[in-house]
Amino acid sequence: MNSDSLSGLTVLITRPSNQQQVLQQAIEDAGGRVLSLPLIDIAPITEPAALQDLKDKVMQLDSYNALIFVSNNAVTFGGETINNYWPQFPAGIDVIAVGPSTAKAASSAFGCEVIQPSTGMTSEDILELPQLQDVADRKIGIVRGQGGRELLAETLRHRGATVDYLEAYSRKPMIYESAVFCQALKAAGVNILTVTSSESLDRLTALLIDKGLQEDGRADNREIMQQLSLLTPSQRVAQQAMEAGYTRVYNASGADPASFVAALGELGANQE
Repeated sequence: MNSDSLSGLTVLITRPSNQQQVLQQAIEDAGGRVLSLPLIDIAPITEPAALQDLKDKVMQLDSYNALIFVSNNAVTFGGETINNYWPQFPAGIDVIAVGPSTAKAASSAFGCEVIQPSTGMTSEDILELPQLQDVADRKIGIVRGQGGRELLAETLRHRGATVDYLEAYSRKPMIYESAVFCQALKAAGVNILTVTSSESLDRLTALLIDKGLQEDGRADNREIMQQLSLLTPSQRVAQQAMEAGYTRVYNASGADPASFVAALGELGANQE
């Protein structure tokens, strides 16, 4: 990407603060500007019962046939607990990751080979892996945050597997006043919005369509949804965005920084 290929673009980055640096630097190196307003806060779990549940499952790690890491956060927070109890990662476990950045992080954290889908970075792509087709009587762990999509577990259980969640972190919405948030977008001259999950999309939409403003008879900021481009990590989230009322929606085909930078480059070229 050229040093001025994103010139004239101001990008709202909404990913958690601990995941912004690579994308922000890439945008700025290409001549773009960034407004950072994280929508989701990521933190390790702290509830005693949840911590004990994670510890109990990690201590039985060698009983799993496969571990699926759904994000870099899953590797970061789940990996800390795993490495505390298993300095030498157990042999014979298929380690599976969503996307290349998560795969790289898992390989570095555990010193093992990591399987990743070549077709995309979604749960649907993971479920197409050959290693997850004949899983009857196999035990599979999904390392993730608290809550989230159930498709992986439901499908694998339907195929006959025993599936556990190893929930290693929490996701909580960042609190902003809707009017202040929207004014920040306008003041910065943001022309591209980004979200990295359906959860962050929902949070963004809630800030733009403030029910309190509507109840008071004041105008909300729905025009932002029609005027600004929105970059999403998958076709599923793109479809949700269009159903919510966004009209200029683009699919980056991945939530990792490299996918977003490539998609931003295409958007920048189209706006020239």
